[in-house]
Amino acid sequence: MLPASNRLRRSDEFRRAVRTGRRAGRRAVVVHLLPGSGPTAEPARVGFVVNKAVGNAVLRNRVHRRLRALMAAQLSGLPAGSLTVVRALPPSAASSYDELADDLAGALRRVLTGPSKPVPANDGR
Repeated sequence: MLPASNRLRRSDEFRRAVRTGRRAGRRAVVVHLLPGSGPTAEPARVGFVVNKAVGNAVLRNRVHRRLRALMAAQLSGLPAGSLTVVRALPPSAASSYDELADDLAGALRRVLTGPSKPVPANDGR
């Protein structure tokens, strides 16, 4: 279970993290991370998006519970003051706990470390 201080609740925070944060995706999840601005004493906060495309209410709640438990274990690795949104994709409903954990860990690792190679500049050619 995530402590209340580590939960995203306001829609503007979700929107800001999704629109301006870094994004990395895997088969079952997409992770959006907006790093904290400057040295803050605020904890990292996490929110989840599990929409109807994932399945019925029972499946959505199962996926949400699994993602919440997995992210609770990952909180210490997130930058202080950061906003993280985890969006479940339809394949997450059929994923086992271990598959979901692997997808989430891979997406988090990628969003935290950044792209492996620089993006080439568009020089107009």
